[in-house]
Amino acid sequence: MVNFEATRAFAQSMDAADPLREYREQFHMPMQRNGLSCIYLCGNSLGLQPKLAAQYVHEELEDWANLGVEGHLHARRPWLPYHRFATGNLAALTGSEDREVVAMNTLTVNLHMMMTTFYRPQGKRRKIVIESTAFPSDRFAVMSQLRLHGHDPDDALIEWVPDETSNELRIEDLQAILDREGDEIALLLLPGVQYYSGQVLPMRELCAMARATGCRIGLDLAHAIGNIALELHAWGPDFAAWCTYKYLNSGPGAVGGAFVHARHLDADGTQQLLGWWGHIEKTRFKMGPTFTPAPGADLWQLSNPPILSLAPVIASLSIFAKAGMDRLREKSILLTGFMDFLLQNDFAGRIESITPAAARGCQLSLVVLDKTLDARGIFETLHAQNVITDWREPNVIRVAPVPLYNSFEDVFDFTERLHKAIRA
Repeated sequence: MVNFEATRAFAQSMDAADPLREYREQFHMPMQRNGLSCIYLCGNSLGLQPKLAAQYVHEELEDWANLGVEGHLHARRPWLPYHRFATGNLAALTGSEDREVVAMNTLTVNLHMMMTTFYRPQGKRRKIVIESTAFPSDRFAVMSQLRLHGHDPDDALIEWVPDETSNELRIEDLQAILDREGDEIALLLLPGVQYYSGQVLPMRELCAMARATGCRIGLDLAHAIGNIALELHAWGPDFAAWCTYKYLNSGPGAVGGAFVHARHLDADGTQQLLGWWGHIEKTRFKMGPTFTPAPGADLWQLSNPPILSLAPVIASLSIFAKAGMDRLREKSILLTGFMDFLLQNDFAGRIESITPAAARGCQLSLVVLDKTLDARGIFETLHAQNVITDWREPNVIRVAPVPLYNSFEDVFDFTERLHKAIRA
């Protein structure tokens, strides 16, 4: 238990004792603005660029220039099995077996790929449950899946609504939905971390509830992977999908990933969309008309991976492997704890976090309670002071001190500039 102090000297002492402090220098920090250094607290939206990313991309460009098509077999990281250079580290970050994960596509594409397999309405079991505050892309994907199967989203889409007072998604409210409509529910599609509030959901419990109800469950881990510890194999969701450009720092629009639980692997290829990269590798280039399924989650691939887009993913994952998720999570708890302490110490009753302290990752979602203050104006003034956060309607400023590259002094400086923004 750390006894926080609201001083710069305390923040500096925490940074001096931080075993992960060296990793900050492995990332590019945005440039100064108006004479102020950047305080980057937006890794929940787009992570900073690892300096290693440029090296990895440059190496692929060199191999392309020097080898041409032979790079598929003879590049320093051969392109034919290139996605597998991400497999081990993705498995480690998600608590999965290597064969259960695959780097491919982008998040919403992967959700559609997974729902093609795992949303199979039969009889009256046709409904899908999402949280009412779901990220719009997830909502649109689910609505389109319902329509493609001939169902009206107004009838077949069930929303798990947060508590009005706490803004939390309460497990007892979801259980009430399952008790009431469970025999009509085909799929739960829920986040690991709710993007708006920053609440970490009890994924083990969610998966157990789905199994007890007899329906499938998929997890959107966009805000969870690289943020909190995951144990997908043990928890047992049917599938999961994620992007890599947030906490995994792999660049805008980078290649995402997917998980399929071991109990669904070694399938025959009849329950998913198919492409040639889902064909077993050893006979793929014989170009025969008969499909032979690849083992594991590789079966869900469609096309050869985009090498230049996947290179930064592999570079960033190597940093996570060295830093270790346990150490990153330990520092994250301290960073958010320090930020919460400073907010309560300096802004109690005026600004507070709606992210539950007992269920949060890197992110704090701040709301301005003081009606004399303009929340949007505070956000914009912070931005003018080179504090990079993000705004979510109607009134939330999301801030995320990321343990790989944020410091305790960043957190202290954020509250200092927040004071100035309020005065302004």
